[in-house]
Amino acid sequence: KMESKGSILIKLLLLFQLSILCLSQQQDFDFFYLVQQWPGSFCDSKKSCCYPTTGKPAADFGIHGLWPNYKDGTYPSNCDPNSPFDQSQISDLTSSLQKNWPTLACPSGDGIQFWTHEWEKHGTCSESSLKQHDYFETTLNLKQKSNLLEALTSAGIQADGNSYSLSSIKEAIEKGVGFTPFIQCNVDSSGNSQLYQVYLC
Repeated sequence: KMESKGSILIKLLLLFQLSILCLSQQQDFDFFYLVQQWPGSFCDSKKSCCYPTTGKPAADFGIHGLWPNYKDGTYPSNCDPNSPFDQSQISDLTSSLQKNWPTLACPSGDGIQFWTHEWEKHGTCSESSLKQHDYFETTLNLKQKSNLLEALTSAGIQADGNSYSLSSIKEAIEKGVGFTPFIQCNVDSSGNSQLYQVYLC
């Protein structure tokens, strides 16, 4: 479990202070957020948590999604009901998706329902840039290039139950990945703030 200082108020983490503005080549949206989550923080909360049918995920950040966004803080969603998720289009990516984009929702699943949700809510809004296979492949490639776990461990920040300042977490990610992250925390079962999700533009 990676934790931030108890004095850090979660509401402050809702402020978007990205130093880099990432503009899309298309006009349908302005930029993407690559969102990754720490599985321990998903499970160590009051939410229900079930490991995938493929087994317990590794102690590493997992993909939540690749989300088109607007500069004003809003985002498009469910843009094309005529473009349903088609598992056959990503059959060559299934193994990598199960490893890097696991589901933790209950009841236990193989990831299909999670990927379906992400495609239909977010992926369909990026079709001007990324078709279905490209959407998932690109997301996997972006995760590989932005190794959050390596960036944090290289800075001495580990999932060891100790507390780390928000600034040290952000600095470690910025140094290791090259982008200033937006950090989202949640609260564990004991009421402590903990690192939950990292947004990269």
